[in-house]
Amino acid sequence: MKKILSLITAVAIIIAFLLISGAVYTIDETQQVVITQFGEPIGKPITDAGLHFKTPFIRHANYFEKRILEWDGSPNQIPTKDKKYIWVDTTARWKIVDALKFLQSVSNETGAHARLDDVIDSATRDFVTSHHLVEAVRNTNRIMDIGLLRKEEDRDQIAGELEKIEFGRDATTRGILLQASKIVPQYGIELIDVRIKRINYVSDVQKKVFERMISERKRAAEQYRSEGQGKKAEIEGQMGKELKQIRSEAYRVAETLKGKADAEATDIYADAYNRDPDFYAFLKTLDTYKNTIDEETTIILTTDSEYLTYLR
Repeated sequence: MKKILSLITAVAIIIAFLLISGAVYTIDETQQVVITQFGEPIGKPITDAGLHFKTPFIRHANYFEKRILEWDGSPNQIPTKDKKYIWVDTTARWKIVDALKFLQSVSNETGAHARLDDVIDSATRDFVTSHHLVEAVRNTNRIMDIGLLRKEEDRDQIAGELEKIEFGRDATTRGILLQASKIVPQYGIELIDVRIKRINYVSDVQKKVFERMISERKRAAEQYRSEGQGKKAEIEGQMGKELKQIRSEAYRVAETLKGKADAEATDIYADAYNRDPDFYAFLKTLDTYKNTIDEETTIILTTDSEYLTYLR
């Protein structure tokens, strides 16, 4: 009898546990729940975090994310307006804003990704095919920026040679986001952002595009070099002019100093000569002897030669 009672108690406890566990569910801050009964939604989505209750076995809690989710599309080969094929790889951020509509339309995140594939890929194709290749690749006309080129005629020359951007890559991504955002709300989804992650050229276009890009950069580089050479010549001309002025001034000062020194030396010599002409003549004669006569010199002079004055 006791064994039967113990068995009944154990069964009752198990049943009670199952009933309680089936009736209680928890939601954290990152989740939201839609309750379904036999597959049909019951009531509004539950977004408050904490402990909640439901009818066990009959009703089921379907959990969905409240956080921002990531979508990465597959690269698509798309032709541009100028008939050049490129591979476009896009990525997006999205979140579930209406869990009930989300459950009814796409069921889960896998179904949502399939819908986003269709919507975003279609919007991307529309915008890429509506514009030239350069609009999807480049974003600004920075190579033609007014601040980079001083001369207006040089700027106009390069602007005429390069393809000018009027729409650009940023505007393309904003257009894709705007167009896709009009469609996804029917799935209970809000599209946060769309970006072109990578653009690559198909093999038959890649070589031509690279050649054009290299040609553009070479033209711009030559323009910069030409401006640099002009500036260099201007600086060198100014430097040569200043150098000549410095040398001319230095030569004038040097000659002035030499003239003053010669004048002072002449005055000193004149003063010394005037004080004792005989002694001055004696010293100059001795200097002459020293500079003209050595051990190997033979001199033949007349007796009245002034050279013999101090040798007698």
